Amino acid sequence: MLKQGEGRYWAVMLVMGGLVSAFCYASLSYGIIELSFADTVLTLLGLHSTGEHDVLIQQFRLPRLIIAGLAGAGLGVAGAVLQGISRNGLADPGILGINAGAGLAIVLFIFFYHGQMSGSDGLAVLLMPFFGLAGGLAAALFVYLFSWNNGRLDHQRFLLNGIALASGLSALTLYIMLKMNPADFLTATVWSMGSLLNANWQYIIVTLPWFLLLFPVLLHKADMLDLLQLEEISVRSLGISVEREQTLLLVCTTGLVSACVSVAGSIAFVGLIVPHLARRLAGIHYSRIIPLCALLGMLLVIMADFIAKNLFAPAEIAVGIIISLVGAPYFIYLLFTQKN
Repeated sequence: MLKQGEGRYWAVMLVMGGLVSAFCYASLSYGIIELSFADTVLTLLGLHSTGEHDVLIQQFRLPRLIIAGLAGAGLGVAGAVLQGISRNGLADPGILGINAGAGLAIVLFIFFYHGQMSGSDGLAVLLMPFFGLAGGLAAALFVYLFSWNNGRLDHQRFLLNGIALASGLSALTLYIMLKMNPADFLTATVWSMGSLLNANWQYIIVTLPWFLLLFPVLLHKADMLDLLQLEEISVRSLGISVEREQTLLLVCTTGLVSACVSVAGSIAFVGLIVPHLARRLAGIHYSRIIPLCALLGMLLVIMADFIAKNLFAPAEIAVGIIISLVGAPYFIYLLFTQKN
């Protein structure tokens, strides 16, 4: 069955890969200081003698680009998995409260650690994803446990509980931010809007292990996600423990989201938009959806970051705002078109 449309799928992957590469080049070469193609390539290869170009790309633009790509890929894949677990096309890490839970934990970390978010403190950078994981898991566990009805996961309740929890945690996060000193408040505010301003190589080193560990697990579970789209009684008849598989997928997804949130802030709607686009382009099988979601999420966040940096340069907009301008209308559209 997977062989049907395989040529079209790889053509789509090739086109998306080309678009990602094009925007990567644009992000590295275009800005307040513009670089030619030759300057960009030679600097990346370490063959350029201009120190200014080395600093510009190696210390500023390249780390930011990599973090944007990782965050986009992680949030896109997480959205696809959550929609698969809940069988609800409106599920998203932000809407289900995972972003808010991870965000609250990280804001608490900033509050007690006095806002060491600049990357200069290696211990702070190392600890942030773990705080995010704890907060995200707590939020996901709350939503998951309170969404059961008559021994089955109620997919509508799953979504509504997530929206309610996200609202409550966001309000609590804002209250804590208002108790911060001005410097910490500014740091937390910029971060909470989804900002890549402080991206650096330490963030990348801390984030990569989470992707290398969790992404293969989720890709390995693609066939299981396909089965979870069937009626629950049919899945159980195959001898599959639905609760165990859902819990494993939820924990892995939460870890991936928490790593993204800790380094890129709370970027909403990526996990909502990307899986819908992937299903339109690649079909319903998760072995195709997950890799395509990674590429589409990368493309979306890199594009948004490029716009955020250059639209009102030298002033900069948070990347989360750019994505929300697209995501919020799309969410409203889905609310009106989603079939029960």
